[in-house]
Amino acid sequence: MKITFLGQAGLLFETCDTKIMIDPYFSDSVQKIDAAKFRRVPVCEAFLQIKPDIMIFTHNHIDHFDPETVAHFLSENTAVTVLAPASVWSEVRKIGGKNNFVLFNRHTQWTHGDIRFTAVKAEHSDPTPIGVIIEYRNKKYYITGDTLYNSEIFCDIPKDIYAAFLPINGVGNNMNMDDAKRFCEAINPQFAVPVHWGMFDEINVKEFSFKNTIIPEIYKEVQV
Repeated sequence: MKITFLGQAGLLFETCDTKIMIDPYFSDSVQKIDAAKFRRVPVCEAFLQIKPDIMIFTHNHIDHFDPETVAHFLSENTAVTVLAPASVWSEVRKIGGKNNFVLFNRHTQWTHGDIRFTAVKAEHSDPTPIGVIIEYRNKKYYITGDTLYNSEIFCDIPKDIYAAFLPINGVGNNMNMDDAKRFCEAINPQFAVPVHWGMFDEINVKEFSFKNTIIPEIYKEVQV
């Protein structure tokens, strides 16, 4: 499984025949709402040419479900499987066309060939946020989505997480670095990959101190 960090909380998972895009943000939509939150990393146009097989949106906030970005990947002429919780599903399905819009609320599973997706609990200001576990070839990749530390989440998480991708910015109802570290200690992944930093802020990600942390570089493969 090849994994590329797209910036903010965006991720691209690729197998030999499947491209999975999660929460991509390739615009300046946030700045239009809050001038202080301007992009600190320019959009890489090459990623706009990708044709994903599956798109996952964890919740309905514009840096995760951005209509301007979505328009590059979904239209009436595409045939993409879209996994989205209720808050996003009600909006994204308006695109219509040949796309398959799957209502992907907590505890829902979806299988695509030899890849299985499971929606798990997240604690955020969106009414129906989710995290996602991707299972592929005996490895489990856990994308928490935007979330606070909430012990109820742990009931949904298996004991053998290979890599966890989690927010550390500590604003907007996300975990800060201390709580993200405690969260990792509770789920004990083999690797922790901090996301949701560097796009709108000057956070020093190297201060995140969980063991076996892999700091991703934007637009580059995550070495897990």
